[in-house]
Amino acid sequence: MMIRRIWDRLINREVISYIIFGVLTTAVNWVVYALMVKAGTDYRISTAGAWVVSVLFAFFVNKIFVFQSYDLHPAAVIKEAVSFTACRVLSGIMEMIFMMIMVSWLSWNEYGSKVLVSVAVVIANYVFSKLFIFRKHEKTPCKER
Repeated sequence: MMIRRIWDRLINREVISYIIFGVLTTAVNWVVYALMVKAGTDYRISTAGAWVVSVLFAFFVNKIFVFQSYDLHPAAVIKEAVSFTACRVLSGIMEMIFMMIMVSWLSWNEYGSKVLVSVAVVIANYVFSKLFIFRKHEKTPCKER
């Protein structure tokens, strides 16, 4: 019974759509990177360009399809976009630090480390999005005097 409740909380429309759009975001990143490199752009600029495009893509699909945040007023969109980007920068720094610890300091396999770190980053990004960026605000009825 307890396992069923945990399963139902973890596996729902929001989580499944987050995973699906996460895969699509990764594909966008790789395609943009490949196109830029093929066009003769330096790999560092291509990496940065692919990150920007994939974060923009991720923001909009997470906003609309995953977390169903339909407030399109410019102030709300800007606030969410800035928060989303800041959290993605934070998780990117986290990824770099974890990779350096695992690979350089602990001498773990870089691909195994990348898998573990990627899982941690996906979870962190979901938590950031759910708790800080696309929070559902409870609508409370006006209090009468």
